[in-house]
Amino acid sequence: MNYVKVLWDLYRLKQNEKKSSAQMNAVQDKKLRRLLHFAWEHSEYYRHAFAEAGITKDQISKLPLSAFPSIDKGILMEHFDELVTVPGLKQAELRKFDEEEGMENQTFQNCHVIHSSGSTGVPGYFIYDEHAWNQMLLGIIRGALWNMTMPQIIKLLIGRPKILYIAATDGRYGGAMAVGDGIRGVGAGQKYLDINTPLEEWVEITSAFRPDIIIGYSSAIKILGELVEQGKVQVEVKRVISCGEPLTLGLRRFLEKVFRAQVVNFYGASESLALGVETGHEEGMVLFDDLNLIEVENGVMYLTSLYNFAQPLIRYRISDHLALKEPLEGSTFTRAEILLGRDEDILWFEDQKGGRDFLHPLAVEGFCVEGLKDYQFRQIDKTAFEMLAEVTDFNRKKAVRLEVLEKMKGILAEKRLAHVQFYVRFVDEIMPDRSTGKKPLILAGEAAV
Repeated sequence: MNYVKVLWDLYRLKQNEKKSSAQMNAVQDKKLRRLLHFAWEHSEYYRHAFAEAGITKDQISKLPLSAFPSIDKGILMEHFDELVTVPGLKQAELRKFDEEEGMENQTFQNCHVIHSSGSTGVPGYFIYDEHAWNQMLLGIIRGALWNMTMPQIIKLLIGRPKILYIAATDGRYGGAMAVGDGIRGVGAGQKYLDINTPLEEWVEITSAFRPDIIIGYSSAIKILGELVEQGKVQVEVKRVISCGEPLTLGLRRFLEKVFRAQVVNFYGASESLALGVETGHEEGMVLFDDLNLIEVENGVMYLTSLYNFAQPLIRYRISDHLALKEPLEGSTFTRAEILLGRDEDILWFEDQKGGRDFLHPLAVEGFCVEGLKDYQFRQIDKTAFEMLAEVTDFNRKKAVRLEVLEKMKGILAEKRLAHVQFYVRFVDEIMPDRSTGKKPLILAGEAAV
């Protein structure tokens, strides 16, 4: 991304913040109709799905979005080859690329590839062509610098701020890839701090780098904040940006107090990495209506990405639960209260020096083992935990156990927690939480350290 072009395109995108509701509705509808027509012309899946729903080509410009059929991740994976509009791009070849190619090669057939494992470890893929990727990056940059004017943004960027990113960084995670490209696009300095890094190195890395901006999982930033509170790390940051996990009011207040900086809660998903932003709990989440169209029906959230034509997602069901609100006075963007999102516990252990270190759930979520259908983790005590595993084939238990143990052995060694005991216990079925309907990756309230 060209630095000057990024600033110009960012300026143009920010102009949408000044539009009236009627003007924004017109922007959305124009983009939506273009997307729907493109899907009809270039996606075999959508052409058939629209036809089966009784929608003709002439009706695409007139029918409300709610009249069009919805899809979910299962449908996407099943009909991937017919749904994408990139000529010749096949899911089997994409999966092979993901398994065999290192992270130095981030594109496949000129598309940026996001790997989304989900709760069962079965890889799903979301692709962005160059245009969609750049549009998404602009959305992320705008969100990260939300409530700043262009002169303020230019002043910040001229100083070449140093940005520390704390998250899972060793895979095709959308956040890590997008943040890296976005930082390079605005000419800032960057440092990745992978959540598998031993905690004592967090102090060394952060102290040496002296970041101006911190981005990462809310739970990971909390850990860094605790190090700051304990006097082990000293930082002076201008902005803290939480992403990838829900940010509770209590944690927001803690981060604001410890870092003494603006805390931005960024909302994104693999399906669309730029969905919205929250700068204060009272205001709620501001949704990027100029990039996406979000519907909520009977508590179910449907996403239509208005900028990704390589893999059109039209009325795509997402597991997050939102309550839509009217825009704030002086704003054109829809607001939302996120009622239910991802909020996993962290596994804390006692290290060999008598201190504490942790495993983040997103560091171990990427297990993709043949025969492993579903899993959860349960902490036993301060030096032991187990995986509750559900398999597709009883005869695969031995092979699954050996492969899982080998993978976890490497993760624990990297974290310098090789002394921690890990077990695999097979169960008949992994069930979701009755109160939320979602399956927690880490069973809460079990033998806390």
